[in-house]
Amino acid sequence: MSFKIHILSPELSNKIAAGEVVQRPAAVVKELIENSLDAKATRISVIVKDAGKALIQVVDDGEGMSEQDASLAFRRHATSKIHSASDLEEIRTLGFRGEALASIAAVAQVELKTRTDSDDLATHIRIEGSETIEKSKSALERGTNITVRNLFYNTPARRNFLKTRHTELKNITDVIVRMAIAYPEVEWFYASDDEVMLDLKSQNVERRVAEVFGKSQFGSMFKFDDANELMTVNGFLGKPDFARKSRIEQFVFLNRRFIFSRMINHAVFQAYEHMLEKGSFPFFILNLTIDPKKIDVNVHPSKMEVKFENESNVYRIILSVVRKALAANDLIPSMSFRDGNAVSPFDVKFRFSEQAWKQGAIDQTGAPVFPLRPDIRSGEQSTPPTPHIIGLDDIRPSESNLESPLPFETSSSSLNRVLAQRSALDQSQMPESKPIWQAHNKYIISQIHNGLMIIDQHAAHERILYERVMANFENTLPSSQQLLFPETVDLGASDYSLVKELLPDLVHLGFDMRLFGKNTVVIDGIPADVRIGNEKKILQEVLDEFKNNEHTGVKDVRDNLAKSFACKAAIKAGDRLNVTEMVVLIEHLFLAKMPYVCPHGRPVIVRISLEELDKRFGRT
Repeated sequence: MSFKIHILSPELSNKIAAGEVVQRPAAVVKELIENSLDAKATRISVIVKDAGKALIQVVDDGEGMSEQDASLAFRRHATSKIHSASDLEEIRTLGFRGEALASIAAVAQVELKTRTDSDDLATHIRIEGSETIEKSKSALERGTNITVRNLFYNTPARRNFLKTRHTELKNITDVIVRMAIAYPEVEWFYASDDEVMLDLKSQNVERRVAEVFGKSQFGSMFKFDDANELMTVNGFLGKPDFARKSRIEQFVFLNRRFIFSRMINHAVFQAYEHMLEKGSFPFFILNLTIDPKKIDVNVHPSKMEVKFENESNVYRIILSVVRKALAANDLIPSMSFRDGNAVSPFDVKFRFSEQAWKQGAIDQTGAPVFPLRPDIRSGEQSTPPTPHIIGLDDIRPSESNLESPLPFETSSSSLNRVLAQRSALDQSQMPESKPIWQAHNKYIISQIHNGLMIIDQHAAHERILYERVMANFENTLPSSQQLLFPETVDLGASDYSLVKELLPDLVHLGFDMRLFGKNTVVIDGIPADVRIGNEKKILQEVLDEFKNNEHTGVKDVRDNLAKSFACKAAIKAGDRLNVTEMVVLIEHLFLAKMPYVCPHGRPVIVRISLEELDKRFGRT
């Protein structure tokens, strides 16, 4: 009689388990570093080659392992962190599942050297595909040295699913940066392909954060600390004017373990309320200390998902703590009370930051000014502009024209003449010499032969810039404007690594820049499409958008870079344009190869037919 059910071999079961624990090189780095930290290491070195696919080496000066422990460490569910089921309710170490080393050894060639204080010689073990091929003694200082070579050499399908070298290296860098933030007392050394990426000495948390993220970014954040009966919360919050366009730089550590928590991220975001522009996200580092009995970290093999005993309480506390910290730093309004429980209607005072006054949100007495929209060119308060109503044939250059926020040279030529060159454009869509309006500083409206044409000004300019950048890449003819005084920019370790990877393409884009070491770059020139004074901001925004696009599946580096730059350098919704600027924008749009959609696929133009208008007004 044949049986359908059988027990999987240890080799196959280890490979299956490896699929949960070791998804990519960064996961290997994370698991090995966690072991080093649990071993009370004070110095950890990480060396990788080919983004971890060829080599990952982690060396620490921790407690080390005896020969017997070293041999058992590669067996499934072998751990020194827990002993009984009750220990799962009070986990105080980073590792505890006993799966990491067995999973790594199942899909790589692993070499381990380790020695304790009580051993004269180190234990040396070599394993390939879960099979021990060598066990010997060698010389080594106290600690552990583990080398992982040819990751996924025996599971080629998994290796083929890895991302680009840049993406995998960035994931490794992110892991190390997170650990370095959580453990500032530990020395960290990190090198990729013989190039030093990080070399951090033991220091306090303020100096560690400043060194990892750069002095410029550190100056845009402030430290906070709070405690209650449920938890202790401390860390750093970014000021609203330093908000980013993605959620990438948001760090949550629970009992010094980096975790992902949408609930916590949402609580912080809610605390900022209306202080952020739409589409912006705050920078923050949160360190939460909670009784291990009130949390469950045994949710997923990656150990980065956590369940809380009372999520609603955690949410409310974090929301309250962050709001309190923002108020204490003059970033949100606060009311002064005449006594402990009464508010006088004549004694309500609001405190704003100096930045709020500069942006026109308040006057010199501190009273709010409405509307709260600063003029985009001067930063001074302006009233909402009246609609532009003027015939295109009447446009003439005038000294009264505001300086154009568009990078290209303005032209007063008739829009009809330019559009007539576009034989592919349907005549019914050609704007006539009719009035042109800007609606809500966001959309351009013009009358066409049989209806109305509405253009999204940001999407239109984005398409123009995207095609210009792609043409520069093809022709290798970057258009750059030199700065009178070079700008030095401090970057975080991850962003500096990204700049190094993208440097040739950034040069083709128009950035005349050079690496200056220690996570610093010097900008000597910027693309012609960027206004002077925005060089630091545009570089950071392009890097943020590039990383954001990677997460959404944009794989081609140049296409990603062109989309990122076009998005961040284009005029924005809310930018007021005069008539000449609107005309020139439309001229350049219809000289583009694909004027109807932006690089991200959103529509640029919407046409409303006269028939549709008649129908809406009951004229059919």
